[in-house]
Amino acid sequence: MNADHTPSPTQLPREFLIHLYHTTVAAAGARHILPPALPQDTDRPATVIGAGKAAAAMAATLEAHWRGPLTGQVVTPYRHGEQCSRIEVLEAAHPVPDDLGQRAAGRQLDLVTPLGAGDLVICLLSGGGSALLTLPAEGISLDDKRAINRALLRSGAAIDEINCVRKHLSAIKGGRLARAAAPAELVTYAISDVPGDTPTVIASGPTVADPTTRDDARAVLARYGIDVPATVRDWLTSSASETLKDDDPAFANARFHIIGTPAAALEAAAGAARAAGVEVTYLGDDLEGEARLLAAEHAALARSLQDKARRSGTPQLVLSGGETSVTVLGNGRGGRNAEYGLGLALALDGAPGIHAVAADTDGIDGSEDNAGVLVAPDTLQRGADAAAYLAGNDSYSFFQPIGDLLVTGPTRTNVNDFRAILVLP
Repeated sequence: MNADHTPSPTQLPREFLIHLYHTTVAAAGARHILPPALPQDTDRPATVIGAGKAAAAMAATLEAHWRGPLTGQVVTPYRHGEQCSRIEVLEAAHPVPDDLGQRAAGRQLDLVTPLGAGDLVICLLSGGGSALLTLPAEGISLDDKRAINRALLRSGAAIDEINCVRKHLSAIKGGRLARAAAPAELVTYAISDVPGDTPTVIASGPTVADPTTRDDARAVLARYGIDVPATVRDWLTSSASETLKDDDPAFANARFHIIGTPAAALEAAAGAARAAGVEVTYLGDDLEGEARLLAAEHAALARSLQDKARRSGTPQLVLSGGETSVTVLGNGRGGRNAEYGLGLALALDGAPGIHAVAADTDGIDGSEDNAGVLVAPDTLQRGADAAAYLAGNDSYSFFQPIGDLLVTGPTRTNVNDFRAILVLP
């Protein structure tokens, strides 16, 4: 979309911010980024596996551009499926896994294990794949993994810490899927949703070597006070729990391609903003930390840009991505972006001319039905007791009655959070 079709940032700030969000999502769409990454020779037969919020869209795109025979299966969250004719699409639970995710992981191992040299395996990975591709290690139950996953998600642990534990409790993550596929040729196409675009963290790295150790996994559990059953403790002291490392022969015929990144998607939004006459302050695509604390920092930055906007007459935009965390102490509703938005509104305290959006590019903020929230100068006036809602981790319930939830439905991609603060002259 060119600047002529972009809502005016000064006259329609809310619509302008929503437009930037959709620009970011479109830039990370499978139909846009997968075809250029495919080889010229698409006549070979291939077995397709994969997992993540973009898995079904990636599978459908692959079918549209691959001339040779395709078979296989991918797994994606409920309501993220797409119609495919050659690749089976299963739906399972996210972020807490269910037995359908376990069944999908077992099926994918069964698909690749019999293959040999000369066969081709294409793996399609994106954010969410770690919870969806769930196959507990020997002696560990799915209920054990669910309980540990829930506790980690509520603890405030960073995504790389969570995935470190997941990998060491899994029969498929941490390179184990590559081991099952060897000696077949294995090509992975991945859309990154993690800070630093680290292959070992994307979907917990089922097809790549893992630098973390079982000692690291135990340290994460201890750091956040996560109580685990004796079977899990015993497993993590066993050498069998160790993930595959760089020198493992399983990776001799494996290649990994990152085809979509948060940075590239955010740059599309930055370009649209600049084309609309807005000056952009880009903070990066890999910001982490407690959502409400990051919001307070960003509010201070936005306030500091008000004089610059007034003097120059040029709207200012603070743009950032990454994945914040929330330490859950209350029993309310809301994901990390809603928590960030409420923290931002409180820190701005009605500052005039400042509008914002905070949303997950997958269209789902946590486990709610919204992608994120919108913030305006009158947010606190229209809502009730924002501080109490924030204290109870109940940001969704604050924004819902004032109509400031951003609801998009599943976007079928995921390049993590999108945050934009617009400071008007």
